[in-house]
Amino acid sequence: MQAKIARNKLLPFVTKPGRYLGHEYNATIKDWDQTLVRCALIFPDLYEVGMSHQGLQILYHILNGQERVLAERSYCPDRDMEKLLQERHTPLASLESDHALADFDIIGITLPYELCYSNIITILNLAGIPLWSKDRDESSPLILGGGSCSMNPEPVADFFDAILLGDGEEALVEITTMVGQAKENNLSRAELLSQLSTIQGVYIPSFFQPQYTDQGTIREILILQSDTPHVQRRILSDLSCTEHLKRPLVPNAKIVHDRLGVEIARGCTRGCRFCQAGIIYRPVRERSPEQVMDIARSALNDSGFDELALLSLSTGDYSCIEPLLTQLMDNFAADYVSVSMPSMRVGTLTESVMDQIKRVRKTGFTLAPEAGSERLRRFINKGITEEDLLTTCRDAFRLGWKIMKFYFMIGLPTETEEDIDAIAELAKKAKQEGDKDGRGRRQINVSVGTFVPKPHTPFQWAQQISIDESREKIRRIKGALPRSGINLKWHDPEQSFLEGVFSRGDRRLSRLLETAWKDGARLDGWSEHFHLSIWRAAGEKCGLALDTFLRQRDPDEIPPWQHLHSGIETTFLQEELAKAHTETYTPDCRYNGCQQCGLCDFKEIRPIVHGKKAEKSDEKQVETAAATPATPTATAAEEGHFKYNVIYSRTGDICFLGHLEFLQLVFRALRRAGITTHFSQGFNPSPKISFGLALPVGTESLAEYFIMDLPVSLKSPEDTVSQLNRQLPPGLTVQSVALHSGKVPQSLQSSYTVTCPRPLSPEELSRIDEFMGRTEFPITRSRKGKKSEFDIRPLVATITPETADTLRLELLYTSSLPGVKPVEILTQVLQMDAVSAATSKVLKTAWHSIAEGKKAT
Repeated sequence: MQAKIARNKLLPFVTKPGRYLGHEYNATIKDWDQTLVRCALIFPDLYEVGMSHQGLQILYHILNGQERVLAERSYCPDRDMEKLLQERHTPLASLESDHALADFDIIGITLPYELCYSNIITILNLAGIPLWSKDRDESSPLILGGGSCSMNPEPVADFFDAILLGDGEEALVEITTMVGQAKENNLSRAELLSQLSTIQGVYIPSFFQPQYTDQGTIREILILQSDTPHVQRRILSDLSCTEHLKRPLVPNAKIVHDRLGVEIARGCTRGCRFCQAGIIYRPVRERSPEQVMDIARSALNDSGFDELALLSLSTGDYSCIEPLLTQLMDNFAADYVSVSMPSMRVGTLTESVMDQIKRVRKTGFTLAPEAGSERLRRFINKGITEEDLLTTCRDAFRLGWKIMKFYFMIGLPTETEEDIDAIAELAKKAKQEGDKDGRGRRQINVSVGTFVPKPHTPFQWAQQISIDESREKIRRIKGALPRSGINLKWHDPEQSFLEGVFSRGDRRLSRLLETAWKDGARLDGWSEHFHLSIWRAAGEKCGLALDTFLRQRDPDEIPPWQHLHSGIETTFLQEELAKAHTETYTPDCRYNGCQQCGLCDFKEIRPIVHGKKAEKSDEKQVETAAATPATPTATAAEEGHFKYNVIYSRTGDICFLGHLEFLQLVFRALRRAGITTHFSQGFNPSPKISFGLALPVGTESLAEYFIMDLPVSLKSPEDTVSQLNRQLPPGLTVQSVALHSGKVPQSLQSSYTVTCPRPLSPEELSRIDEFMGRTEFPITRSRKGKKSEFDIRPLVATITPETADTLRLELLYTSSLPGVKPVEILTQVLQMDAVSAATSKVLKTAWHSIAEGKKAT
């Protein structure tokens, strides 16, 4: 456990230390010594992105459901933590048990998007594992990849021992079973790889070797150790298994998508010709409404989330969406659980759908016209009209939405200046629909991204536009939009450029990645860390002209991914490209018959659709049924107000959570414990809970409280203590729950014990006496780049040395006014060095109201 001890000492020195704590509710802790196969599942980006990823959570629970298998997690650290781990020679470890990653049998790395590739090198480097597969020996873990980028993993293929193409639910169980058998039978690494290659969907990069022409194109791909010329994508035939979805991981720290995600369908056959996901996740497999309800009910009860997101590539295309949504809202609206549908297609966001969603909170919508003109939307097979979009906007604004979000692409094949101008015109027409409503200000948020050609799509042969062309198109759109009412944002063309390089790249880019990483490339998906100049310079060092990877490809050219089969025939992609140029529509095979893409055998692999889309006559019936259930605002205040004071302690690692993160943690613990509070009214209802003053991050406390306002009295406050403690992470312990007046003290005095990492020097002790003798002590604070002076002397009652390395502080606070932090006493008053101050243990031991003189311990 040395890794944990060392890592804890690093937490005071990093931003957002909550990323590295673990202790999430529903995390699985298994006995390391009682398992045969140990897997570390890695998301190669920051925690707040990785914890939002559904795929990793699914595999985590499936693997931990196997008796002899252990699965733990790790994420890419931020730059500050990476630097500290290197300086302290501390290996990157798992969140659950703090075992070094090199101790695991399998390291499974998700490949979610191209701009995370440099993070893979960071992770392997911090784990002390050789980057190149060829350099690993029998003691190294098996490095396994998977995810959406696995359909062209060639830029990183030489870093991986094996890569899974397609769905992982069944395949990963087969892989871990085979690894376990290899351990028991003492098979060599080479023997294990040979056996793994027999599992459908498993690609062993070392078994294939591309050969290049003098021009840098691929002449052929040699098959070194395989019986088949290609690896076939693994496809899960249906989504009927749901048990692993009912205990979601609940983050303590704030994450990007902080909600319960329920996958209602996988795959999309709308046939957008630019869309890779629409190809590599085929066929459409829906869960039944009964399965979705079962998952939602169990997972909400076992998580405490207050938002449920219905997930699929196009949620509105789910065949039972309107009756399902009505049932969800009827079941959960009274508990203030909102439903969001983050992926909506224009035309599927109907008035009845919006009417249901707004019953709790008006969660946001992003509509993706993709192209501004009707002509270009026909070219890409989008299948929506301008009138569809404007009707959706009209309905949304009339039902109370004030903001609509649109997403467009620039640089699509055959795009003209007229197509670019049509983006601005469409946004202005949508804004006019909002203005017609006449009730408050309406806004259109337009987001623009550069089209990046993707493998396995009809546009995989297209040229990607240059950075300068992207910038010119963005300038044109910006100039055509009004200065108010429409907000324009765009994805950095330089990041799109690098994404395009890797999207259709080959194995020569492995050297580029290593070179750029050594020169400082990190976290390229984050604009504040991304520097294209590093990649340009690395390209020159490696003799690679990066712009050539964006060129148009000849249809006869061998692509880097030729040996990796999505299940969709190349002839189908070519036919779709030809249909694009004649603006011929390809209908959705869910409702219009097979379109001959080559994937389904209609025995094991086939579309699964649970109902036909509702006709207009049915929509009226749904609306009528939806109007009868009570909305959450009808939970009557007449039921009463019973206010309880909850006293708790907060010690250990959990003190590194921020105040807002802690509030969310408490809200969810109350929901899991079955404790219902009153809610505020308005746009975003929240539990009526009053918290004590925010503790500084890193400060422990034995005397914290919150006051909760309940509609009914608790049957047994003593039992409630036990209920809550079962829902809270280690370090948070409820001590008592008792009826209370609800009045929160506005001015109080807090007692702290500060234990320093070394004895206080004579100079520091002298500065305490000097400070106590003064009537004022101004310090300079910086916030958001602005400096201000603040006098802390009136806020310090006493500073008392108790032992050689221990101080007792008595500090004064008034609600809504600035206070002084104990660490500021160390750095400003004692002038203690920053490292000693940051590693001092600060413990709040008691507080009392100055007005009432009543002490709480």
